[in-house]
Amino acid sequence: MSLMTPEIRPSAIARVNPVAKLGVALLISCALMLSIDWVSAAVALALEAVLLAWCGLSARQFWLRTAPVWIAAPFAVLTTVLYGQDSGAMLFSAGFVSVTEGSVSLAFAIGLRILAIGIPGIVLLATTDPTDLGDGLAQVLRLPARFVLGALAGLRLVGMFIDDWHTLALARRARGVGDGGGLRGHARRFGGLAFALLVLSVRRGSKLATAMEARGFGSDEPRTWARESVFGVRDGLIVTIGAAIAAAAITAAVLLGTWHFVLA
Repeated sequence: MSLMTPEIRPSAIARVNPVAKLGVALLISCALMLSIDWVSAAVALALEAVLLAWCGLSARQFWLRTAPVWIAAPFAVLTTVLYGQDSGAMLFSAGFVSVTEGSVSLAFAIGLRILAIGIPGIVLLATTDPTDLGDGLAQVLRLPARFVLGALAGLRLVGMFIDDWHTLALARRARGVGDGGGLRGHARRFGGLAFALLVLSVRRGSKLATAMEARGFGSDEPRTWARESVFGVRDGLIVTIGAAIAAAAITAAVLLGTWHFVLA
């Protein structure tokens, strides 16, 4: 099962070598983790938004796939505002909760960073076929075949989790299990489904590992690959664009005086 659903339109980003996409995500993520300031994150997020037009995702697909990031960012902002390190003028104080100018600025920077790092990663993953990724890791990066094949098998099972969850929910409902109402009932139902999915995943993983070993996928013999993975000029251009976004974000933060190296 591909990570790219049939509804995703072929796009310029989808045709890029997965290794180039991985390189772009790592470049931007590493650059944004060097400092916690709102300028670099805002610049990176704005430049990334310009490139999202070529990702091939419809508006509905984009919002559905990136929903976890949009949900996590506000919670991170709220937590940092209330319990972050205090600095600057005091804005609000009640018991052990205090809000200062420093905590608000830090929360804003963290929220922007979550969006700037998470959204590109999710979009690039959504436009990547697991087999193409495996070919790129093995042929371009020269990673061990055993690691690549194991990762490929795992990625192909990711798309089955949602179907398994839906099937388990229908089966439990048909047996009348976990039909209690209220918050407690929903929590019990979620816990039961999560545990059942864990057991199913472990069993499926064990069977898959045994089958792959029986077919020689664990051998140390040199392997051949059915499809050639080429890192071309277009892929190099994408990596260059990613490096330019990272450099622009850092440069803007340094020029505006908001850059604070986290290890300093």
